[in-house]
Amino acid sequence: MQTALDAYLVFRLESWVNFALYYLLLAVKVFALGDAVVRSKESYVAAEKQTKVIWLLILGFGMALHMLNRSPIGILNLLGTVAAFVYLADVRPILRSMHRR
Repeated sequence: MQTALDAYLVFRLESWVNFALYYLLLAVKVFALGDAVVRSKESYVAAEKQTKVIWLLILGFGMALHMLNRSPIGILNLLGTVAAFVYLADVRPILRSMHRR
């Protein structure tokens, strides 16, 4: 009986971790997409970081795949997550620095 209870608790913990991870990564993708929307298309060209349309397609596609696939660690979700983190770590700081000038 104890092993069944232990297994149940482990599965519940895994379920809650997946739940939290799913919504945390969704929030990251929504933030990245929202930030990409408000930046001007001229900023992307001046920063030489693809075009605004390409980034909106990449981030939007990643977010759509995330919402369709409920597993936060699936390969398609991981690709969208990497794209969002690349945008936030590489593109966004350059766009923000250009906006301050």
